Amino acid sequence: MTRDEFDIEEALTRAAGWIRAADSLVIAAGAGMGVDSGLPDFRGPEGFWRAYPALGKAGIGFSDIANPAAFYQHPERAWGFYGHRLNLYRHTIPHAGYQVLLEWARTMEKGYQVFTSNVDGHFHKAGFDPQYIHECHGSIHHLQCISPCSEHLWSADEFEPEVAVEQCRLRNHIPRCRYCNNIARPNILMFGDGDWIETRTHTQYINQERWLEKIRRPVVIEIGAGTAIPSVRYFSQRMQREYQAKLIRVNPAEYFSLTKSFASIPEGACTVLQQLNKKLINVQ
Repeated sequence: MTRDEFDIEEALTRAAGWIRAADSLVIAAGAGMGVDSGLPDFRGPEGFWRAYPALGKAGIGFSDIANPAAFYQHPERAWGFYGHRLNLYRHTIPHAGYQVLLEWARTMEKGYQVFTSNVDGHFHKAGFDPQYIHECHGSIHHLQCISPCSEHLWSADEFEPEVAVEQCRLRNHIPRCRYCNNIARPNILMFGDGDWIETRTHTQYINQERWLEKIRRPVVIEIGAGTAIPSVRYFSQRMQREYQAKLIRVNPAEYFSLTKSFASIPEGACTVLQQLNKKLINVQ
């Protein structure tokens, strides 16, 4: 089914009904969630190199720089990339759709949970309770030792990266491990990553699993989650399979047709969330 063949009004009506009937809200968010906030979309090498032309010039792809090996081979460049992202995430304001979701979440009888592959910390920034967020790939706002000398993590708040964007290179001092003075890196699950410290994320996972045992009528709203890195898609499908959740998929590119427990809306995150909110308000 092509995008033009979708009955978006029908999908919105169906989705709004599911939200009204739910006792709990599960937000499953991928990289597309941040696009309406102005964050870059790395879909394909061209999109990535458009955001980081210096890496494109050197023929360095996303999986090459988002890799622990990059911190050993060229730490100034690796931190040029991650330092730029850290600054971008700190200074970008989450779009209005986050507040729509937060309003829905606060009305749910059994509460809410967020499952996200995004490392930007924008659910925290938008006011979601940290104890209800599971960041399955970690967070750029926490640091760890490059070759873990311990399981300790610490906040990145004190690190203020100065980045030469044209060269994708860190200008100031590389952050160091608080415990052994080795190079520090973001606490993010990277490609080919055997050194990621998952203790923080595992605690989030346990909290989420305990909450899932208590819900009865969940609705999942999956936003901007693709198939290239399918962590969020797998989670949504698990929610359907194990918890009989209704699934609302919001994605302008990778979508599927309607079924009895699945509504797909091929538009951007902020637009769809605001359209759904209007439907919910008009019924009340």
